[in-house]
Amino acid sequence: MTRTRIIAMGAAAAVLVAVGFGGWYFFIRDDSPPPVNLADAVASLTDSTAESGDDATPEPTTTATPDPATIVTPADASVDPTETATADDAAEIGLAGTWTVAQGTDSFVGYRVAEELSTIGVTTAVGRTSDVSATLSFDGATITAVEVEANLAALTSDDDRRDRALGQQALETNTFPTGTFSLTEPITLETEPVDGVPIAATAVGDLTLHGVTRSVSIALEGQLVGDQVVVIGSTEIVFADFDIDPPSAIVVVSVADEGTMEFQLVLERA
Repeated sequence: MTRTRIIAMGAAAAVLVAVGFGGWYFFIRDDSPPPVNLADAVASLTDSTAESGDDATPEPTTTATPDPATIVTPADASVDPTETATADDAAEIGLAGTWTVAQGTDSFVGYRVAEELSTIGVTTAVGRTSDVSATLSFDGATITAVEVEANLAALTSDDDRRDRALGQQALETNTFPTGTFSLTEPITLETEPVDGVPIAATAVGDLTLHGVTRSVSIALEGQLVGDQVVVIGSTEIVFADFDIDPPSAIVVVSVADEGTMEFQLVLERA
């Protein structure tokens, strides 16, 4: 075998390997984001806080000399002992109230659906929208109300063709652009929220998709992080329950009959 032929065969083999790797990289690999989980949600919040803190330039502090005329001595102060709150009371008062989505945080509602495409194979389609509003009411021990609304017309995946198709197929977001969840049973927390300690619970409420409302149970995990609360959750959705027909296209071989609705919310006191 001549040296020229050996070199040519080696080059051809290298091309085949490169093409095979390229085909896997661009057409077979699954780059779908992982399912929501509390650790990643908390990490995204703390990372963004650290980045904003690195960019901030601390302001110089000055100590002002108080005006003697404004100083109130203990003898002059009138304190009602019944209005003195303990540290525990302050913590409870600080958490009780209404919480809403914190702006500038990684809050979203989305879906996960198994699909098989003729050009890729089996993969997981993931779409998310950050156009979300939420209100949570907490009395110090019980979550008494939750209202979540998501703009499903803003769902974005890794393929804009899929996103456009959802306007007229499946979710039909051109006709039903909004998805909502409303809590129907109060959630009594087994333990008091403590900074850095995860809490698990189940939310029962009415989910509206595709113009259809059904009662669902959603597994929740939450964690107090400083003055914000991170909540993640997910539940299985059977498409037929919401009169949703699986989408169809030339490249779509099959789509599962059910999918996962998931969300990640970062809340702050309103």
